[in-house]
Amino acid sequence: MKKFFPLLIFLMVSLCGCSPSNSFIFHSEKKVTAQVFEPIPANFIPRKLTVLSAGDSLTQGVGDSTKQGGYLPYLKTMLEKDKGIQEVDFYNFGVQGNRTTQLLKRLKSEEIRPILQQADLVILTIGGNDIMKIVKDNISNLQVSDFLKEQDAYRKHLTQIFTTITTENPHASIILVGVYNPFSKWFNDIKEMDQIVAEWNQTGQNVVNQYSNSYFVSIEDLFLNGKEDILYTDHFHPNDKGYQLIAEKLNETLVEQVLTNLEKKAFTVSTEEN
Repeated sequence: MKKFFPLLIFLMVSLCGCSPSNSFIFHSEKKVTAQVFEPIPANFIPRKLTVLSAGDSLTQGVGDSTKQGGYLPYLKTMLEKDKGIQEVDFYNFGVQGNRTTQLLKRLKSEEIRPILQQADLVILTIGGNDIMKIVKDNISNLQVSDFLKEQDAYRKHLTQIFTTITTENPHASIILVGVYNPFSKWFNDIKEMDQIVAEWNQTGQNVVNQYSNSYFVSIEDLFLNGKEDILYTDHFHPNDKGYQLIAEKLNETLVEQVLTNLEKKAFTVSTEEN
């Protein structure tokens, strides 16, 4: 028995290490790391959207057989299918015949200003009647130069519209719908009309580029391909199918670009408030 205990002690020291100090370390040191959580995505809780639609007859919905507002009901249905959107409230301020100068005046009215100040999105259809005014004023001797002279005025008025919107609501995203050419059925002798419309759309795109959170949606290609009849019986306004196609174009831009930025802004605002 006397020989057994020295042997047992020797084995214990050997198993714990050569250094006597190591024999008293029963637990290795634990490394503690901070757990990093991903931020909650903005679409985790579906949100309500307030959309102000303003402009001319395309917003009013002239040519829409349902009388429900042209592209608006189609777009509402599409947007509410998005997982991040619970409900969309549209406010329709479209007036048939409105030009840029008239829309600018109405945006400053007490009817529209309160809605503008709380809107998440502002969708504009404007410019077609500016072109039509040139046609009417020069109907007896219409020249391409007549459109070029008024193009700068269009740019100026459109810039004033965007400035008014951003002043009233700097957080709103603005979507400008381009103009299209329905004039070929009326003025097929003016071969340059497609080019005129394209240049006016480029002017609109240039104005949009000057403002953050602003987007341009081109629809002129819908009316150029001629694959299906999308014009109303007046050969000027879209019919039901035309408005549905316009809504699809808008929804594409909204889903791919606009709503993503809205979610980022919403998350930033919520974290700042907290």
